[in-house]
Amino acid sequence: MVSKRRLSKSEDKESLTEDASKARKQPLSKKTKKSHVRVEVEENDSVFVKLLKTSGVILKTGESQNQLTVDQIVFQKKLFQTLRKHPSYPKIIEEFVSGLESYIEDQDSFRNCLLSCERLQDEEASMGTSYSKSLIKLLLGIDILQPAIIKTLFEKLPEFLFENELLMENTLLTVPILDVLSSLRLDPKLLTQVRQLVMSKLLSVKLDDLPVIIKFILHSVTATDALEVISELREKLDLQHCILPSRLQASQSKLKNKGRQSSSGNQENSGQDCVILLFDVIKSAVRYEKIISEAWIKAIESTASVSEHKTFDLAMLLIIYSTNTQTKKYIERVLRNKIRSGCFQEELLQSTFYIHYLVLKDICPSILSLAQSLLHSLDQSIILFGSLLYKYSFKFFDTYCQQEVVGALVTHICSGSEAEVDTALDALLELVVLNPSAMRLNAVFVKGILDYLDNMSPQQIRKLFYILSSLAFSKHEASSHIQDDMHLVIRKQLSSTVFKYKLIGIIGAVTMAGIMAADSRSSNLTQGRTDLSNEEYTQVTSLLQLVHSCSEQSPQASALYYDEFANLIQGGKLAPKALEWVGQTILNDFQDAFVVDFCVSPEGDYPFPVKALYGLEEYSSHDGIVINLLPLMFSQDFAKDGGRMTSKESDQKVVSPLCLAPYFRLLRLCVERQHDGNLEEIDGLLDCPIFLTDLEPGERLESMSVKEHSFMCSLIFLTLNWFREVVNAFCQQTSPEMKGKVLTRLKHIVELQRILEKYLAVTPDYVPPLANFDLETLDVTPPTTAAISAKIRKQGKIGGKKRKADGSKTSSPDTLSKEDSSECDPTPSNRSQLEKEFKGKEERTSVSLQNYHAFFRELDIEVFSILHCGLVTKFILDTEMHTEATEVVQLQPPELLFLLEDLSQKLENMLTPSVAKRIPFLKSKGNRNIGFSHLHQRSAQEVAHSIVQLLTPMCNHLENIHNYFQCLAAENQGVVDGPRTKVEEYHMMSSCYQRLLQIFHGLFAWNGFFQLENYNLLYSALEVLTNRLKQGEPDQSLDELLSQSFNYLQNFSHSIPNFQCALYLIRLLMVILEKSTAPTQKKEKIASLAKQFLCRVWPSGEKEKSSIPTEQLHTLLSVYLEHTDSVLKAIEEIAGVGVPELINSPKDASSSMFPTLTRQSFVIFFRVMMAELEKTVKGLQAGTAADSQQIHEEKLLYWNMAVRDFSILINLIKVFDSRPVLHVCLKYGRLFVEAFLKQCMPLLDFSFRKHREDVLSLLETFQLNTRLLHHLCGHSKIHQDTKLTKHVPLLKKTLELLVCRVKAMLIFNNCREAFWLGNLKNRDLQGEEIISQNSQESAAEESEDDTASQVSKSKTTEDAENDEVSDGEKDQDSDESEDSD
Repeated sequence: MVSKRRLSKSEDKESLTEDASKARKQPLSKKTKKSHVRVEVEENDSVFVKLLKTSGVILKTGESQNQLTVDQIVFQKKLFQTLRKHPSYPKIIEEFVSGLESYIEDQDSFRNCLLSCERLQDEEASMGTSYSKSLIKLLLGIDILQPAIIKTLFEKLPEFLFENELLMENTLLTVPILDVLSSLRLDPKLLTQVRQLVMSKLLSVKLDDLPVIIKFILHSVTATDALEVISELREKLDLQHCILPSRLQASQSKLKNKGRQSSSGNQENSGQDCVILLFDVIKSAVRYEKIISEAWIKAIESTASVSEHKTFDLAMLLIIYSTNTQTKKYIERVLRNKIRSGCFQEELLQSTFYIHYLVLKDICPSILSLAQSLLHSLDQSIILFGSLLYKYSFKFFDTYCQQEVVGALVTHICSGSEAEVDTALDALLELVVLNPSAMRLNAVFVKGILDYLDNMSPQQIRKLFYILSSLAFSKHEASSHIQDDMHLVIRKQLSSTVFKYKLIGIIGAVTMAGIMAADSRSSNLTQGRTDLSNEEYTQVTSLLQLVHSCSEQSPQASALYYDEFANLIQGGKLAPKALEWVGQTILNDFQDAFVVDFCVSPEGDYPFPVKALYGLEEYSSHDGIVINLLPLMFSQDFAKDGGRMTSKESDQKVVSPLCLAPYFRLLRLCVERQHDGNLEEIDGLLDCPIFLTDLEPGERLESMSVKEHSFMCSLIFLTLNWFREVVNAFCQQTSPEMKGKVLTRLKHIVELQRILEKYLAVTPDYVPPLANFDLETLDVTPPTTAAISAKIRKQGKIGGKKRKADGSKTSSPDTLSKEDSSECDPTPSNRSQLEKEFKGKEERTSVSLQNYHAFFRELDIEVFSILHCGLVTKFILDTEMHTEATEVVQLQPPELLFLLEDLSQKLENMLTPSVAKRIPFLKSKGNRNIGFSHLHQRSAQEVAHSIVQLLTPMCNHLENIHNYFQCLAAENQGVVDGPRTKVEEYHMMSSCYQRLLQIFHGLFAWNGFFQLENYNLLYSALEVLTNRLKQGEPDQSLDELLSQSFNYLQNFSHSIPNFQCALYLIRLLMVILEKSTAPTQKKEKIASLAKQFLCRVWPSGEKEKSSIPTEQLHTLLSVYLEHTDSVLKAIEEIAGVGVPELINSPKDASSSMFPTLTRQSFVIFFRVMMAELEKTVKGLQAGTAADSQQIHEEKLLYWNMAVRDFSILINLIKVFDSRPVLHVCLKYGRLFVEAFLKQCMPLLDFSFRKHREDVLSLLETFQLNTRLLHHLCGHSKIHQDTKLTKHVPLLKKTLELLVCRVKAMLIFNNCREAFWLGNLKNRDLQGEEIISQNSQESAAEESEDDTASQVSKSKTTEDAENDEVSDGEKDQDSDESEDSD
């Protein structure tokens, strides 16, 4: 047992200790200084001393080291031969060891034996090393002495350790003692005692000694105490305090003394070597000891507090991930949970790489593999953490690892997964900013992505070209070849005849132009904001002119160029010189193309009379301007081809009305940048009229041709998009005059949308002109079924699931879960009746403009500043510029609803978690992003910040609407939809209410609030809500703000106008509650509110109760049962009171206690109650014999209530026997019986003797339920319903298991004689016998009445009869097989 590993050098240790003592206090190290004491040689006549001296070891007294006069191997050989050849062998062994025991009775002598021996100078020089083992180790290396010496150490070492604390008095002893102990197989109790002693002093141990100490601790771990030891070790082992001070001290010493860097450098290198050695010890332990690796992961997993997590934890997870393949999935799961809970954030990850990069760089491939796995997640926070692993690997590791990082990111980008591509591009963009020189070395990998542009979205293409352009135009010599490749690629794409590639070329060219300008502007920061040089100016303008010339023959390509250019200017990425050139050309071209004088009447043969409409000023016949829309449309034959491509006319520049809105956006942003937001130069375009025709169809709608319908639709679409861009442009102007005009334009938009719906309703195959021109909109067409009128719908030409094709968001949740949707839809007769009622006084169209979202210009986020507008006084001036009259303009409900709907869509697109908005199968991945290209140029944080800024005006609107419904209820004596209610206004206000609550919910449900950097934003948002009640104190805690916000929002429950609003309010309150650390206080309030909504008669002039979306009713009822303090009582109240009221009420009536409970909605109530009942009992812990009597009684009482509720619900199928109800009963009935087996039967095992009567009563009730389930199985078979019969085999198997389990319970309680079996007859739901059994089976029948009489004789037999009833089902296995087939 010669240990060949040396972890301590006596002389080196002294020099290192001297250096280390300067950098760090060593409270544990009471290092003895070598004093000039007299050295004496041990002289006695013992065999031990004589033999050692003969073999080459001289024992010293006092504090001097023992001397070794020969080589270590020579000494061991001499002593071995001397002992073996001694005349009294083997007795001499006992004498030798006895002498050793006597010698080490003295503390100093024992210490000397454990310390390394001192080599004589001549021997040291000859061997070239000063290292020698201790005497004990040398003796342990001799085979014939080893067993006896180990026994001696067992006896003596603990005595010295604990009586004299020899181990802790001198760190010179710590390493050799623990090194010896870790090499021996010692008594576990002894190891535990030593480990506890070492662990108590771990915080004060020197870094140099840590490897040996940690090795001993890990060596002493057993399966029983592994978790406890590792948990304590990770708490006390904080390498951050060991590494950072030495690194900081070394860097400071380098700054102070540049000429004396060797000592500080050596000190830092020594510390790094120790850390590497320490991690080598840990790696070895976790690789070969499964209990250590699993315990370490569990110790980290069980740490709940965010502040308790250390860099060492994260480093250990990465190390175990790299060394132990069996735990990879486990570690990934732990990491994902920690990331979701916010325990592992960027700051911790950055610190981990900074402190442990020397260790982590060796496991770089494993880190990249982990990052790749995390990027495949659906959770955005996990994806972000994976990208950070790539980022810091690139930052801290060497060139090879950097190349691997870039290669991995390129692979993600080429994978085709949208989330992966976005994250990887963002990571590459960060790396370009972080280390551009290193990224230039890997530019060739990034260039390869250009071959995969086909499947990338426009925003992704912009990012890619931004990255490549940043590398190409970085003012570096090595970048010239990248520039040449970029120019080559872009020119090739621009000249492509494939339209898609031309659009890619436009995006790339404009992005590259922005980088060229931005780089030249930022290169001379010392001179302030400098402009482009002549050469750079020429490059930028020539590139833009190339794009313009390549796109001018295509309206779609031109429009994309204008939009891309506008985005570039909006981002402030164009130098002033280039901006001036753009401004001069754009304004003139726009006027020539789209603007004409008011006095010039259009000439031509137009199908409709041309009129100048929607002007905001009174023009005379000699001044003013007009947008020349209708003549331009007609001349381009726009209605014929839907605006896809225009015919190329000879000798005439193509000017398409399709470019009107994009061109104006570019013009507006250019003027805005040049004049610091002042738009006076183009403010005439806000109020100028448009050449249109009378748009209101009136009676001529039916007489118009299809082509005329299409022409009018296109005309209205283009007009709407013009107005939307005008609102975008002037929404932030501060003068009341401008605000008033913007509000008027909003009113025009709402009016035009109403007219457009009428035209679309009679133009089923119409495809509008495009409004968004990026790649995602190339193949977008609205659903043709959306343009079918209510008259056609009423005739029944659309039915079943196709009814959802109209795309209306309010109709989408009208289905149940996937498996039951068809059964729960109203019957065709009911549906037609509902449609007749919905029709109202005039024929309503089924068109929803939500289907045409892609064909409207996008509203900027700044537009919603209009929500701040209250009353605006608009002055009307006469010709002398004197005030002629004043007009008060206010944001009206239709315009408010228009803004709120758009804001709600933006919020859903940006802030809704990606998991919640997963794209359905076979649907284009980009469709959900169409119409949000401007929005996606902002981060989610920026969007959330903008919405928080709007909270105050939205609260104002919410309170105004709340007051409206309160007043309405007061006027109608508490009835909101009384005779005085204006139906159209009522529905408009209800929709505004719903959208506001939807926006609030979307904002506060944003998962970004869990990130530390967004904490202040959440705080600000909650402060807004809190201050609506009262001006709060400035420094309130988050929980106080959440509580006050909850109370504020709860107040709106009294004015909720419809069921959808009620559900959004509940969801909003739940989201607020989730962020609180003490949610139980408000939980019951949510339950109370949900019950209040369920017990409310929802107002409507029509049959509102029949049109409550089933999914929303399901959700609200689930919320009620999940939040109530007693689920069983709540279920009993609904099923035992509400349902009987429904049964006894007329056919079309509802329960008086729960008006939302009708015959149509019963299946929803039934499903939710069964599911929540099963979920509740499943979560109840099974009873054990160790539980107290009181706990047994409480659980038995709970199960009595649960079985009673189950009995009430099961018996309802005798009245409500529809297919969906029976399906729910079969599915959840089996699950309840399974829960009864697992959770309740163990309780009955221990409760039977003491609570015999209660147990028998419980089983008697449950027996009746299982009998009804058996009847239901027979019913399913008779009706041959495959949807029902597929549940029968599993249910019968579960019932058979119940029989066996009850029998086992009786045997356990010495009551086996009470168990007997009989056969059940197959019966239907009404109890009638099913005549389908074999004759031999009927001969063995036993009447259930007889069985019941047996039960009445003995309650014990009653219990057994329960088993008999269930077990009788065994005889039906042959029938079951037919059903399962």
